[in-house]
Amino acid sequence: MMDAALTRQDEPEAKGYEKVFAFVRDQLLSGQLKTGDRLLPERELATRLGVSRPVIREVLRGLAAIGVIDIRHGSGSVVRQPGFAELGDLFTMMLVQQAEVVEDVMEARIAIERQAIRLACSRATPADLQALRQALQRIEETVDDPLIGGEADFAFHAALIAAAHSPTLASLHAAIALLLRRSHFQRRARITDQAGIEVYLIEHHRDLLAAVVARDADGADRLLMHHFEIGSEFQRRAAAR
Repeated sequence: MMDAALTRQDEPEAKGYEKVFAFVRDQLLSGQLKTGDRLLPERELATRLGVSRPVIREVLRGLAAIGVIDIRHGSGSVVRQPGFAELGDLFTMMLVQQAEVVEDVMEARIAIERQAIRLACSRATPADLQALRQALQRIEETVDDPLIGGEADFAFHAALIAAAHSPTLASLHAAIALLLRRSHFQRRARITDQAGIEVYLIEHHRDLLAAVVARDADGADRLLMHHFEIGSEFQRRAAAR
């Protein structure tokens, strides 16, 4: 009986959380709340939504924890510029509970990068191309080092994402960046000593850069898919040893 009573007491509170969260979410989606805007004071929110002030405070703390708002004591809560990189730890903790997550994240990476490289072919600025050239040089310098080389590889592909100038793609990439870094290192560590690895790591990235410079979206897409296919073949060979 006690458990049932507790459940009945908890249900209104849970619905209160959902109501407050949905209110803020819908205000953001509709554009009524924008970065820099101040939320209604706690008392007004509580009255408007029919929930208690402790529920309001709990939801606001949760929104602050994920970077949606800043709670400024004495002056209220203000909407923040979203920063998806801040969600990386939370997103990683959610995903790592799934089996084979490092391999699974490759599918998301391929989807993001294929669209990103196409956009980069039309949107990349001279500064973006310079960043890619610097990342390529770093790959060439660290080809024999799985750890530093994995970081260099990650940096090159992150520069491709940046060159797309797509906030949504960049945000998705940032949200899984921790897992991608781990994936880059683990995959590099398995294949570093295989024959042909220097061509794969240097020439393939050089060709990708050349396609972006040439503004050849179809060619860049084909090269990127070939790059991933060859990488998968290296992984299969490593697993078979």
